[in-house]
Amino acid sequence: MKRNTLARNLALTAAAALLTLAAASPSGAAIGQWDRLTFSGPVALPGVVLPTGSYTFEVANPGSSHPIVRVAHRDSRRVYFAGFTERVQRPASALGEQPVSFGEAPAGAAVPIVAWYPAGGPQGHRFIYR
Repeated sequence: MKRNTLARNLALTAAAALLTLAAASPSGAAIGQWDRLTFSGPVALPGVVLPTGSYTFEVANPGSSHPIVRVAHRDSRRVYFAGFTERVQRPASALGEQPVSFGEAPAGAAVPIVAWYPAGGPQGHRFIYR
């Protein structure tokens, strides 16, 4: 009887731990790379301007040769961008530093994000502007 109770308690504890881990992860985090980034001013991605705030950047299809990056508002989980990207190497001089690289914009316009480099990785994702 004690053995069955111990096994049941262990199974319930393991299930609770898995549920807690799943609830703490952003949507899709289990399937790919992701980062939470905060911007102090508006920034741009292809076809959209992200207002000041915190966002989750994630790879939606990590095994694909044409990765899709999804960007959602951290609090509301509203998806602002989902699009194909090109894999790029992180510049050796920036290894472990900036999570994004920016392009140029006219005065008063949102600065475009050129590439996102997931934390700890040597590769990044260049956004495709057309």
